[in-house]
Amino acid sequence: MEKNTNSLSKKAGLPPGTLIHVGKKKTEKVKVTVFSYDENSCEEHEYQEKENITVNNDSSKVCWLNVDGIHDTDLLERIGQQFNLDNLSLEDVLNTDHRPKAEYYDLYLLFTLKMLGIDKTGTKIVSEQISFVLTENSLISFQEQQGDLFDQLRDRIRNAKGRVRNKKADYLLYRMVDTVVDNYFLIVERFSYIIEKLEERVVKEPDDAVLQEIQQVKKQLSKMKHSVFPLREAISSIIKDESDLIEDENNKYLRDLYDHIIYIIESIESQRDIVMGLKDLYMSELSNRMNNIMKVLTVIATIFIPLTFIAGVYGMNFQYMPELHWKWAYPVTWLIMILITVAMLLYFRKKKWL
Repeated sequence: MEKNTNSLSKKAGLPPGTLIHVGKKKTEKVKVTVFSYDENSCEEHEYQEKENITVNNDSSKVCWLNVDGIHDTDLLERIGQQFNLDNLSLEDVLNTDHRPKAEYYDLYLLFTLKMLGIDKTGTKIVSEQISFVLTENSLISFQEQQGDLFDQLRDRIRNAKGRVRNKKADYLLYRMVDTVVDNYFLIVERFSYIIEKLEERVVKEPDDAVLQEIQQVKKQLSKMKHSVFPLREAISSIIKDESDLIEDENNKYLRDLYDHIIYIIESIESQRDIVMGLKDLYMSELSNRMNNIMKVLTVIATIFIPLTFIAGVYGMNFQYMPELHWKWAYPVTWLIMILITVAMLLYFRKKKWL
């Protein structure tokens, strides 16, 4: 079970740059992996929590340092000292409630976003903050727990597949962010399927359970919206700033990434509109069903009005009622009541009330 760690309230009154983890502790062990590569070679090392991290300072190679587990503030402080990172940026890394953003410091770029996924039930979004620090020759990624979307990218680095080994650290940043954004498409497709099934259920069986599921989908789409919308602004600021950390030829990839984010945002907004429409459809179907029930009950009550009148007349205890002593009085009364019922049903059908 995930454990709550220091909350935002514990930062009250502390000076800026104080390193306190805000969020849930999602892993016990902290793991650090380091890739050092260029076009011709690739080295990979894994470090445990207390080990000293050695980084290749060869400017001709790209260094990718990945940290799984950010609750260890001492480790992050050591990494910050090693890479000359400002404590204000490390403070943002430790705050897992932070909105996605891109912020330039003197020698590096800090970029944070949300890595989203679907839980085991297939209906709820799980979120993990991932932060990147981009320098001229290195990229540091901070994740809340082990297990991510980058296994295929690691394999391409190890086996020199594609462009990544021929590019600098900024291209690696693009590839990692692009991988996260591509996964957003899968989540959007998943919720499209869920909404389609909900629409069928609303028409066939508009019960309370369906309404609760509609509310749940609306809540999950709102969660995704808050995670994705700020990312558009963050990517846009990187493109506009034209920093030396981003090579000009990689701006075209960032613009393509920006277009993908816009498409995802539009898809989320469209799905939110559909869900709101489903809620209205649910209320409409519920109202129609209630109207149909009331119509049937009204017809039944209307039919029984003359029958009740007949039964009431002959249920009176008067002594001088000649029909009571007639041999065929009982079957004739039933026949009259049946004829009245049939005649009323035919009249209702003719009026299209049934």
